[in-house]
Amino acid sequence: MIPWNLLDLDKALRAGWAADTCSPDNQADWQSGNPAWGHCDITALIVNDIFGGDLMMGEVYLDETQQGFHWWNRLPSGVELDLTREQFQHGQTTTAARVVKRPRGPLPRRWEEYLLLRERVVKLLGPIPEPV
Repeated sequence: MIPWNLLDLDKALRAGWAADTCSPDNQADWQSGNPAWGHCDITALIVNDIFGGDLMMGEVYLDETQQGFHWWNRLPSGVELDLTREQFQHGQTTTAARVVKRPRGPLPRRWEEYLLLRERVVKLLGPIPEPV
């Protein structure tokens, strides 16, 4: 396996983000100018596959109205890592952060998009650890 770093992972994820991996809830609004849009959950899962740690989730608000949820990672070191934060370009805020347990086995939703993004990352980086 060729060694790679967090920058390599970030580049591979960004290269893999597309309308077909965007959350179906956000697909109509996905644009190449904001490729992180609708990718936080499956991106956080792939980062978790590689580094472990905790999956974090918070509520997203715009003008005091909840718009949905946002996912990111807390690495085993305690550092929080959010590779999709820039998707919020209209003043959205994230609150009520909490640790969420990773579902075992196939995800109840977004399984196909997760596998597609994971496959694209593997093509660029080589094998990555399987989900725990």
